[in-house]
Amino acid sequence: MRYDKTRNILELARALASSAEGLTLDEMCQLTRCERRTVERMRDTIRAVFPQMEEIPDHPKKRFHIPKGLDGFFQDPTTEELSDLGVVVTDLRDSGAVARAASLAELDKKIRAAMRYGRRRATETDVEALLRAERIAVQAGPRPTENPAVLMVLRRALLEMKLLRFIYHGGSKPGASRDVVPYGIIFGRMNYLIGADAGTTKPKHWRLDRIERLECLDEAAAPPADFDLAAFANTSFAYFEGEQEDVILHVLPGGMEDFKNHRFHASQTVEEHPEGGVIVRFRASGMLELAWHLFTWGNNIEIVEPVSLRQQITTELRAALAHHEEPLRFTYVLDSKKAS
Repeated sequence: MRYDKTRNILELARALASSAEGLTLDEMCQLTRCERRTVERMRDTIRAVFPQMEEIPDHPKKRFHIPKGLDGFFQDPTTEELSDLGVVVTDLRDSGAVARAASLAELDKKIRAAMRYGRRRATETDVEALLRAERIAVQAGPRPTENPAVLMVLRRALLEMKLLRFIYHGGSKPGASRDVVPYGIIFGRMNYLIGADAGTTKPKHWRLDRIERLECLDEAAAPPADFDLAAFANTSFAYFEGEQEDVILHVLPGGMEDFKNHRFHASQTVEEHPEGGVIVRFRASGMLELAWHLFTWGNNIEIVEPVSLRQQITTELRAALAHHEEPLRFTYVLDSKKAS
């Protein structure tokens, strides 16, 4: 119990040192999940250890902040934190995200270099042991590529709010030159620049692996003030653009074990079905990708609405059935001895 209290105080001190504006007591309560009186005692303890803590008037409340950060003694990362960072670096590298993997690898080096020598030596063996024992499973699917030079230009344009020009090998005019206002970047099974054609405001997906001759122009270009990248990313089931539709799915009792830790969409609502299972509702575009995903649920799910989604999945199933019922088009040599 004493250890937990000490840890909570130290974590709060780190938060007070890392916040540029400082934290109010209410924000400290939310951060620590402690009652106000407990947080007030924690704040007083921190002030006794760090007398440089400042009170910043923010009527009708006050904000508290520790300027100039904390001493390295209080900032050394744990074995688990360094191991988790290493696992993420390896996963990004294996998935093709070489630019972000290199960036986090450099961060790992900086963190280790800033550690006290004795502490660094004490944790290195344990960190390496955990890295050998933990790994993120490789998932089947697209392996997006990342060009560090492309990411550098995109990020510069986003920070400086500049117009982009590039040749795009996709869309309705493959190989055409495009002038695009950058809105943001979405990383995933495929990596996309989100932006609008110059002179318009409707955001589109631009696959990074189809972009060539990218340049950042001097012309100012910024997304609309009310554009929210997170909200935009949640409008479709995956990445395909299209008309948004209301989706209603019935997860049958046989699929409930898998559904406990599953989410179809960020906007979904769930309610119990009187005959068992649950009803899931959400609004999204990208019905083709949703149909592909629902196929993996087998007979444990039913599509209630829209009818077009039911038709979509049956069409895909018939096409797959017809393809695999046909005789093999080629003769494959499966025996290595015959091949020789």
